[in-house]
Amino acid sequence: MTFQGVIHPAAIIEPGAQIGTDVRIGPYCMVGKDVVLGDGVELISHVVVAGHTTIGARTRVFPFASIGHPPQDLRYKGEPTTLAIGSDCIIREGVTLNPGTPNGRGTTIVGDHCFLLAQSHVAHDCQVGHHVVLTNNVMLAGHCRIGDYAIIGGGAGIHQYVRVGPHAFIGGLSGVENDVIPYGMVLGNRAYLHGLNIVGLRRRGFSREQIHDIRRAYRLLFADEGTLAERVTDVAEEFAVHPTVHEILDFIREGGERSLCTPRDVPVR
Repeated sequence: MTFQGVIHPAAIIEPGAQIGTDVRIGPYCMVGKDVVLGDGVELISHVVVAGHTTIGARTRVFPFASIGHPPQDLRYKGEPTTLAIGSDCIIREGVTLNPGTPNGRGTTIVGDHCFLLAQSHVAHDCQVGHHVVLTNNVMLAGHCRIGDYAIIGGGAGIHQYVRVGPHAFIGGLSGVENDVIPYGMVLGNRAYLHGLNIVGLRRRGFSREQIHDIRRAYRLLFADEGTLAERVTDVAEEFAVHPTVHEILDFIREGGERSLCTPRDVPVR
């Protein structure tokens, strides 16, 4: 196959790297021997891609991003773990993305159509869904799971092993140490559940009826009466055939390493 892209003469491409068609690699970029760049990828300049890293088609990477270098984990001893970045992503200046570790999943994954703004960080073993936005200076610690369409505001820090559900919104400068339900909105340090991401739901085409049902389920789940397990059972019965509500219920039932973010006056029991 004939390579049809453009590689600047000041770029360094190690033998063994797999470069797709129509790839553009700007000056002072470095691409390691185990890297795979999909068709149409663009490394603008001063980008370093190392390790066993795959970047999907048409993803654009801006200057001084560091992608695939060893994870910031003292237990890591150079094992061949991986980093996979999806298609049509935008990775802005100074972003850092680390591969997985043998003590975790062994891989870090970023989905398609993600927008990682300047200086954001995705640590080892994270799983980032599709259409996720990490605003400037967001910090994802190791083993986080971020659902599709989640938006994380500038300067927010997400504790290791935290799960953030699909369509959730994290306010800027929040310190998130517990799981965030799908469609939820959390604010503050330490972050608490402030309500639902209503603006995001409207922008993504959720109907008034869907939003009304999610609101009602939310109020029932975080009411004062009973335990959380009892409230989950009650909501499941009331919304027996409502897939959006059951997405929230399944997230709660699945559980994880962390507790749930709750409204300030509603403890989890």
